[in-house]
Amino acid sequence: MTKIAISAAETSGDLIGSTLVQALKIQDPALNIEGLCGEKMQTQGCKKHWDMSLVNVMGFSEVLKKLPSLLRLRKSIVEHFSQHRPDVFIGVDAPDFNFVIERRLKSLGIKTVHFISPSVWAWRASRVKKIKRSSDLILCLFPFEVDFYTHHNQRAVFVGHPLAETLTPRKNHQAGKNILLMPGSRAAEVKRLLPEMLLAAKLMSHQDPSLKFHLALANEELLKWAKNIIGNQDISLSVNKAQEHMQSADLVLVASGTATLELSLIGVPMVVVYKLSTLSYFIASNLVKSKFISLPNVIANKALVPELIQKEANGDNIARHAMRILKSDHSDLTEEFSKIHKSLCLNASQESAKLILEFIHE
Repeated sequence: MTKIAISAAETSGDLIGSTLVQALKIQDPALNIEGLCGEKMQTQGCKKHWDMSLVNVMGFSEVLKKLPSLLRLRKSIVEHFSQHRPDVFIGVDAPDFNFVIERRLKSLGIKTVHFISPSVWAWRASRVKKIKRSSDLILCLFPFEVDFYTHHNQRAVFVGHPLAETLTPRKNHQAGKNILLMPGSRAAEVKRLLPEMLLAAKLMSHQDPSLKFHLALANEELLKWAKNIIGNQDISLSVNKAQEHMQSADLVLVASGTATLELSLIGVPMVVVYKLSTLSYFIASNLVKSKFISLPNVIANKALVPELIQKEANGDNIARHAMRILKSDHSDLTEEFSKIHKSLCLNASQESAKLILEFIHE
């Protein structure tokens, strides 16, 4: 039986990894897929050896706090797959965590694939040396990434984006003054961004009392804290139902990340916010090369959606941009989002699964 080891260390990785696991199982139902994963991958047939929540952290300072447990977990994964050798190891995103595992397993003669190229085109381009030591094959979600790897003699293939298969531009949307708050999936991220989003919601309500607000949380752990901080503010809540609420949203206040791509694929206007700890931001700001942080802007190579970073990500600013968008015509933005969907919709999951299975038997 072919054995595939996999490691997805973040909520976004679990979402994208689940489509890959599903595609692999369709092409070969007998596959044994196991590793570090979340609920979505587990639902599609991945056997969970380690829970993704052990790794799901953001920013340099946050990683430092959990470093001992992260190192123990990574060591455990390497030891397990060194003793129970898979036919291939797939690292799903989370490059700083997964590349070390890949490099150690590759040194033992185990084939390695990295699914979702890290943003080497945006920052820390020197990581390509580490990538070449770690991964035999990189599967790229965006076309411009392959050019970078080709220049550095790294085997890479553009497969499109799995989310473009499951998310399609909505049609005949009827505006209902529905505002969705998506402050991210990591606790530290949510605790930095949600207070500013709630302030923005309050300011927006003063300008238009008919606005309706909904907060989408990524997991149950933050529910109690969120309810306390919301207090008497008129905001409904849900857990793990973000995509459902995206479909009816007229505007989303969203943390920078994969969710911004999901929104663009559906065709929803957004205000993107991004806020790290002071230390993390200081380090990141000296490393980032890209002029944009949100995926819609990066893919289009122009400012389709507003990006409010660090001090700019405050309630007043968020509310100002949000109200401007609500009062504007979205036809040009909708067209730009449709172009993004078309460029990424290449049956990515099936193609990736096919490439991985062919790679195993090379």
